[in-house]
Amino acid sequence: MSIKRRSVLAGGAALVIGAPAIVRAQSSSKVHVSHGFAMHGAPKYPANAGPPDYLNPSAPVGGTARFGARGTFDSLHPFITKSVPAAGITQIWESLCWSSRDEASTEYGLIAEAIEWPEDRSWVAFTLRPQARWHDGSPITVEDVIFTFDILKAKGAPNYAFYYHDVLKAEKIGDRKVRFVFRDDTNRELPLIVGQLQILPSKWWATRDFEKVSLDIPMGSGPYKVDSFDAGRSITYRRVADWWAKDLWMNRGRNNFDVIRYEYYRDVTVQFEAFKAGEIDIRQENIARNWATAYDVPPVKDGRIKRDEIPHELPTGMQCFTFNTRRELFKDRRVREAIAGMFDFEWSNKNLFYGLYKRNLSYFGNSELASSGGLPSPEELKYLEPLRGKIPDEVFTKEFKLPVTDGTGNVRDLARRSLALLKEAGWEIKDGKMTDKAGKRFAFEMLLNDASFERIALPYRQNLERIGVDMNVRTVDTAQFKRREDEFDFDMMSDGFGQSLSPGNEQRDFWGSKAAETALRDVPLSLKEAGLALGARQSTVTLKVILPYAFPGVFTGVLLALARAVGETAPLLFVIGASIIYDWNPAHPSTAMPLMIFNYAGSFYESQQAAAWGVALTLVAIVFALNLAARFVAARMRREQY
Repeated sequence: MSIKRRSVLAGGAALVIGAPAIVRAQSSSKVHVSHGFAMHGAPKYPANAGPPDYLNPSAPVGGTARFGARGTFDSLHPFITKSVPAAGITQIWESLCWSSRDEASTEYGLIAEAIEWPEDRSWVAFTLRPQARWHDGSPITVEDVIFTFDILKAKGAPNYAFYYHDVLKAEKIGDRKVRFVFRDDTNRELPLIVGQLQILPSKWWATRDFEKVSLDIPMGSGPYKVDSFDAGRSITYRRVADWWAKDLWMNRGRNNFDVIRYEYYRDVTVQFEAFKAGEIDIRQENIARNWATAYDVPPVKDGRIKRDEIPHELPTGMQCFTFNTRRELFKDRRVREAIAGMFDFEWSNKNLFYGLYKRNLSYFGNSELASSGGLPSPEELKYLEPLRGKIPDEVFTKEFKLPVTDGTGNVRDLARRSLALLKEAGWEIKDGKMTDKAGKRFAFEMLLNDASFERIALPYRQNLERIGVDMNVRTVDTAQFKRREDEFDFDMMSDGFGQSLSPGNEQRDFWGSKAAETALRDVPLSLKEAGLALGARQSTVTLKVILPYAFPGVFTGVLLALARAVGETAPLLFVIGASIIYDWNPAHPSTAMPLMIFNYAGSFYESQQAAAWGVALTLVAIVFALNLAARFVAARMRREQY
């Protein structure tokens, strides 16, 4: 999927009229009309300005830019979660507005030539440029805009439904004008958010299933289009010579390469070697070890490779090891705190990161939005006091700090603290292993998608072993990592929380509990509200609207769970024994099917061998049939809904 992150300043300031702007009356609320808008002050650039200050309008045109990408891809459709889209694919579609790179919270019309919004910010309207075109030469229409908004909320990645949660509808109010109506006037950022909407061609999607993974070359409206690709290996984009927006003021000096190519590498080390060999033109280095030691090579010394540190004031976000709190193992906060507390950052920074890292205590580090530490200020307490009793008491009484070591690798203090927390949570050491009251060992898996992270995870694993906790480190390819992440099939994983200077709608997706739901969260809000508006009770709406709509996802999950249970009944071996007695009393011991298959397969009797293979084949057939049933029922239910 692709939802633009905003590099804009924090909310709280008023949405301000763009300049120059026309103000006219409509009902009781003033309506502002402008070529752009800003949350703070006025837009920097007037209408039909010269190129942005940071662009060179005389920059050379032509040539090829080669980039490296890691992993693989299996789709040219970035708006769903079922696949891994190709790198750079989002550049083939343009959005309603263009975000300035040297201003905070400011956008200018791109597909839209004019933006309107009322004083109370209850809606925003866009007038489309008459010259805006798809790559086949046909015009971008209001119908395309409405289709894009509706299809993303209904069938796109679940994030879209949350991202546009406060946008009630898109409606046509003129041949070239579309209006987005908001839930209320409390979200100052919504005009900016809607302006970032990348518009999709309704006619192209009319004959295609939006929810299906696709390698069809899509129709776009941007400066580049897909020229060729080798699925999972490479993709090449070619500049559109007659691009409709090339002469707009914000595009002078941009999109100058004739060809942009992404080559995929399964291994990060191989990718780095390709860069040093001149097969990749641009690389963003994010490994401290490489930055400190790997660039003492001839291409750097003779100037073929130029290293630059680019200062900025954007939030660095948060990179971390994240717990899957759906796992019973990690539901207790004390357990999570104990496990996290065994990571020795000071030793890692000294020995692995060459002292280049600073531990981040805020999701908005490197910006004015970052936490300043200490106890909550009076301004912060205004928001925290209503939550007293619902959040930990120490939020009000204790400054948040992470454990600190001397960097020598001595983690005794960390271990004592973690052991105490685990004991409080009902865990204790038996025979050198952390176990619960039932005798179950404390063991989990760390899931990675980059082998370079293993050098960070393995010392962490050693520290955990000192308190009897087993952590298995597993590295998988990018596609499998994404699939397991989307399906919540992990214990712990390396993850990041990228933030913007304007924290807004994406926070709901990061922290809202409703974002954890899958099938039920896909139900359009309009269906729920329509049921309630007709006078139906909440229970009736749930039974008659929400559950039927979500049934395909729920039913598929049930069938797949049943299929998995059929093939993974081995744990029964430890519970019901190996008796060959079968009856309908679940309290009586009986033989587990996997044990029967195993014993018969190793038998000297051909009849028992044949029986083992026959039963195994039957189980495979059952699993296959259940999967087919799940797909059939889900597809049928979707067709009935639309």
